[in-house]
Amino acid sequence: MISRKASVLRRPVAVAALLVLAACSNVAQAATYTMYRDPGCGCCLSWAGHVEEGMEAKVASVDSNDMAAIKTARGVPQELWSCHTMEVDGYIIEGHVPTEAVAKLLRERPAGVAGLSVPGMPLGSPGMEAGGRNQPYEVIAFGPGGQRVFASYP
Repeated sequence: MISRKASVLRRPVAVAALLVLAACSNVAQAATYTMYRDPGCGCCLSWAGHVEEGMEAKVASVDSNDMAAIKTARGVPQELWSCHTMEVDGYIIEGHVPTEAVAKLLRERPAGVAGLSVPGMPLGSPGMEAGGRNQPYEVIAFGPGGQRVFASYP
């Protein structure tokens, strides 16, 4: 009799555990990805395609004629500005940041980091493919903890 009751109690616990695991594995997909871009910029949409494919997520694109105001309001240091700004799960992603860096940020959630940036528009970065031409670049983490190199790409 006791083993039957234990068996009945184990099923809901097992189902709950599976649901929690499934929810944790889908954190990147469950987040809302909102990209702000100048309506005349085409590389932003190309970068959003990388994010949608690499993160298995839908990116909402919002056109703005005042990108400086968007970046300033979200605390992006001016020296880190690029062409588009994305908000995802409480973080700011500025410019052509590779999806593996975004995934690492969302997974690790480092203290003192408000977002990531690839300043400028380096050739070869996601959305800036130029016939095999590549410029080395760094992904910079920024926030109350200051700035530091988060990842480097040759």
